[in-house]
Amino acid sequence: MRANRIIAVIAILILLGILGYGLKLAFEPKEKLLQGQIEAREYNISSKVPGRVEQVMVRRGDKVAVGDLLYAINSPELDAKLMQAEGGRDAAKAMQQEADNGARQQQVTAAKEQWLKAKAATDLMATTYQRVENLFDEGVVARQKRDEAFTQWKAAQYTEQAALAMYQMADEGARVETKAAAAGNARMAEGAVKEVSAILADSQMRSPKNAEVSEVLLQAGELAPSGFPVVSLIDITDAWAVMQIREDQLADFKQGQTVALTIPALKVTEDFTIAHISVMGSFATWRSTESGHDFDMRTFEVELRPNRPIADLRVGMSVLLSVN
Repeated sequence: MRANRIIAVIAILILLGILGYGLKLAFEPKEKLLQGQIEAREYNISSKVPGRVEQVMVRRGDKVAVGDLLYAINSPELDAKLMQAEGGRDAAKAMQQEADNGARQQQVTAAKEQWLKAKAATDLMATTYQRVENLFDEGVVARQKRDEAFTQWKAAQYTEQAALAMYQMADEGARVETKAAAAGNARMAEGAVKEVSAILADSQMRSPKNAEVSEVLLQAGELAPSGFPVVSLIDITDAWAVMQIREDQLADFKQGQTVALTIPALKVTEDFTIAHISVMGSFATWRSTESGHDFDMRTFEVELRPNRPIADLRVGMSVLLSVN
């Protein structure tokens, strides 16, 4: 009988101990897991040139280096514009060269011959006038004849001066202003060629970074509008973790703080530094607080950067953070 009482007391004590431990667990703060994911810098490679995709040199998962050709776009309209611009440049350069070189040698020679011809005619008319003047003084010819000879001599002088001016103009070449205008037109035409060439160069799209091809949105033969991304790249060396934190938990997170995040896919725990904290948009980020509070809590986005490169890290991998 006494033994039964002892066993009953022990059973009661054990039961009380279990109940006490259960109450302790029930009221102890529980460890919580916050989940986020890995993101990385993404580049959408698009062209200013609308046209048909001529060829795509990459596939999803390919590793590319800076300067590697990703795809090419064929634009017959731009090829025609380049031809027009090159034709205008050639014509402008020819006009500039003509202005710089001046008249052709044959033209200069012809102008000189015309001047010499006019000069010979002037000399002849001067001699003729002098003879008529002498005869007039002797009373052999009338005043009318002398006046006619004088007029012909003066006309010959004017003709000689005009011929000399034409010869000098041909010999000197174009005016300074004409040369400057021709040079300006040549530069303007050269700029038009460079403009079209720059746009055409943008149809051969190359990688701006050492990265990995994440998406190929168009294939050869498909039409690519201007600015439409044809290839997307991900730079996994520029990766970070993103977590959404409720407002009442934000006090545990400070910019510059280092925390340990577990990456289940890699079965590793790595140190990350909180780089940025920002409030998310007001849509779907409000949450009612527990009873006794008269405000709603918002959600904040926390960006965490790894303290060292992590091998085999991929975009979309989950990260876990234990908090009390």
